Amino acid sequence: MAKSSRILIKGGKVVNEDCSAVSDVYIEDGKIIEVGPNLQVPSGARVIDAKDKLVIPGGIDTHTHMELAFMGTKAVDDFHIGTKAALAGGTTMILDFAIPQKGKSLLEAYDRWRSTADPKVCCDYSLHMAVTWWSDEVKREMETLTKEKGINSFKMFMAYKDVFMLHDSELYAAFSQCKEIGAIAQVHAENGDLIAEGAKRMLSMGITGPEGHELCRPEQVEAEATQRAITIAHTVNCPLYVVHVMSKSAAKVVANARRDGRVVFGEPIAAGLGTDGTHYWDKDWAHAASFVMGPPLRPDPSTPGYLMDLLANNDLSVTGTDNCTFSVCQKALGKDDFTKIPNGVNGVEDRMSVIWEKGVHSGKMDENRFVAVTSSNAAKIFNFYPQKGRIAKDSDADVVIWDPKLTRKISAKTHHQAVDYNIFEGMVCHGVPVVTISRGKVVYENGQLNVRPGDGRFIHRQPFSDFVYKRVNQREQVGKPTAVIRKPYEGKVIAI
Repeated sequence: MAKSSRILIKGGKVVNEDCSAVSDVYIEDGKIIEVGPNLQVPSGARVIDAKDKLVIPGGIDTHTHMELAFMGTKAVDDFHIGTKAALAGGTTMILDFAIPQKGKSLLEAYDRWRSTADPKVCCDYSLHMAVTWWSDEVKREMETLTKEKGINSFKMFMAYKDVFMLHDSELYAAFSQCKEIGAIAQVHAENGDLIAEGAKRMLSMGITGPEGHELCRPEQVEAEATQRAITIAHTVNCPLYVVHVMSKSAAKVVANARRDGRVVFGEPIAAGLGTDGTHYWDKDWAHAASFVMGPPLRPDPSTPGYLMDLLANNDLSVTGTDNCTFSVCQKALGKDDFTKIPNGVNGVEDRMSVIWEKGVHSGKMDENRFVAVTSSNAAKIFNFYPQKGRIAKDSDADVVIWDPKLTRKISAKTHHQAVDYNIFEGMVCHGVPVVTISRGKVVYENGQLNVRPGDGRFIHRQPFSDFVYKRVNQREQVGKPTAVIRKPYEGKVIAI
């Protein structure tokens, strides 16, 4: 074991979000011990030659749903297969969601997710908590989760009417509590009432196929909810994180809000950056259904490029995948009614390559911004930076050796995920992870995985992330409304 726990990565170009430099990286017992040129290391260390390659922080996928029970069935990528596939793609940490049923305890959901994931995960992970209903009990449990359980992000749904959806007054209460306990509020931003009406209308017109899914929840339904969430969050001075920004119009709302000084972060996902919603009109039902997710991919083919531009210049902040995979026979639950197609797509394995291809290889962003949007920004927002998201002394040894010249063709035939299709099928990507190191151990090399379930750990996160809360706290001090001091009115008052 002593051998494998000491690794020297030699002669690669170390890329962090702020700069790049040719350096060696020495790893021991799961930590980065030293970064610098021509390191002298103890004998017995394994040397990996990284000449002409990049050495980057392992990817952090901000948004996954492994083995999620949803719409009557369960996602096929479980915490074991899903995290294994993540490592093969250069992602060394995932953030999944614990989602309690309406009326059920958040703490129980947390325990259930932990007991499911802990024995299976092959890489480190953490959890966001969904708030699917509101009460004093939920409010209390949110505080316990941040103080004792390492959770600092709570997701509210504005869609999925009668299942998960919260109304504005509940969003106001949940955002207020997030602000109080130092958490970041997340929203799935779509107008659930309009979607419910739109779905009825489509079905009544005889539109039952996957195209109905996009037609009943068009862009403006996403943009409206995004604007509403930002307004509510600003009212209570709570930082906001908009998950899966899928359309140009919703992305514009986020970008404009940031330019107006709002503390808001937008998360486009691999699917929205790598493909589009024209597939919903494909003549093959199974093909069209495999792209069904909420919010849907947009049929405007210029959307992925537009989102990538905003991601490149910091209007959007960070990338996840919303990886929530259902096989074709599960999607077929909705063969006669698009509202019954389980929502979700793949991405956890391909996110890094898709973003390199569409972002860096295309010339829209540089290697440092790539690291920011795939890793460091997530670590900063969710408050475990520089433990992760950086190649530096004392950081966790979650490291990827990345070959920007190598290409690979994405296919369901060769991917490691359990799902039987791939929404990026046939895409050729420049930029391939050749070695993945997780917790100081080489877990992926020469196309081979070497992992055991349970190798990953749960990462506890502290509240009040500086990256998110510095401006919020300052505004709290200077922005308090005060009453005007005036002499009391002494004139007549009419009798009613």
